[in-house]
Amino acid sequence: MPLVIPVILGSVRSDRQGLRAARFLMAQLEGRGIEAPLVDPAALNLPLLDRMYKEYPKGGAPAVLEDLATLYRRSDAFLVVSAEYNHSVPPALSNTLDHFLEEYAWRPSAIVCYSAGQYGGVRAAMQLRAMLSELGASSIPSLLPIPRIAKALDEAGTAQEEWLPKAARRFLDELVWYAEALKAQRASGTPY
Repeated sequence: MPLVIPVILGSVRSDRQGLRAARFLMAQLEGRGIEAPLVDPAALNLPLLDRMYKEYPKGGAPAVLEDLATLYRRSDAFLVVSAEYNHSVPPALSNTLDHFLEEYAWRPSAIVCYSAGQYGGVRAAMQLRAMLSELGASSIPSLLPIPRIAKALDEAGTAQEEWLPKAARRFLDELVWYAEALKAQRASGTPY
């Protein structure tokens, strides 16, 4: 069975640039035969976290959370696309991630960060790495920072700079390695 790796987008701003990166990475994953659905907080319109999914009575969670939980439980890894807001994780991304916990367990994550400037969002990525680890979806060692995103990718998510497809290929090779390894381990059982 092909891997399932949701691409979790972190921004809800009307002029967000991360959608370019999400589209680019979804195409890269799909080109490998991987199912890569977009998890877009702007489309999901999740409420601010009051209750985690697991805190609802069985069958009592809002449909949007039930659908996400179903997707996450069949996922093999998570690819998170994050902007950098005030050197930190965007609030929409934090809110989207925080609704779940057990659904992330024993699955790797990978961080794609971006910015309009030269640093590519790496300061947010460092905080996101700690957060993902705490959720149970530890990030792979590599990051894929995309500086000057409006120049690097067009609106359709097509790379405009030569370095990006090559960097993405190596980054995704690493994520797929971890996803396949942990998928095999989950099939034989987890510590708890």
